[in-house]
Amino acid sequence: MRESVQAEVMMSFLVSEELSFRIPVELRYEAADPYAVRLTFHLPGDAPVSWTFGRELLADGIDEACGDGDVRVSPVEPEPLLDGEGPGELHIRLQVGTDQALFRVGMAPIVAFLDRTDRLVPLGEERACADFESHLDDALHRILAEEPSAG
Repeated sequence: MRESVQAEVMMSFLVSEELSFRIPVELRYEAADPYAVRLTFHLPGDAPVSWTFGRELLADGIDEACGDGDVRVSPVEPEPLLDGEGPGELHIRLQVGTDQALFRVGMAPIVAFLDRTDRLVPLGEERACADFESHLDDALHRILAEEPSAG
């Protein structure tokens, strides 16, 4: 059985109102971590940067703005066209402290990716696949290893 789903999409990195450039972004979902998706951004001249956040947040952002913390996802208001609405797009805003990055991506490849993740682990059934004890132990070991030793 397949244990992961991967896709590569092109996103626009919106530097300012006047400046943006397209970059490849790898989307990855693993059944071993069923609540999360990982986006790896390949910025020119820099090492790849990965962000991991909730798959449900990405799915919910298709219909409405969501996210209260470092990751916010929202549909882009469609621009009026002569023959109706164009294909939908999403904004993904990532923030660390006061620094933030805004990305724009077509909705179709994100929906296709989420559909593939849903076939692997249906939304709402993640708990059946998650090994919480193992993930908790791993997380605690990482946190304890990062803490400076006292004394």
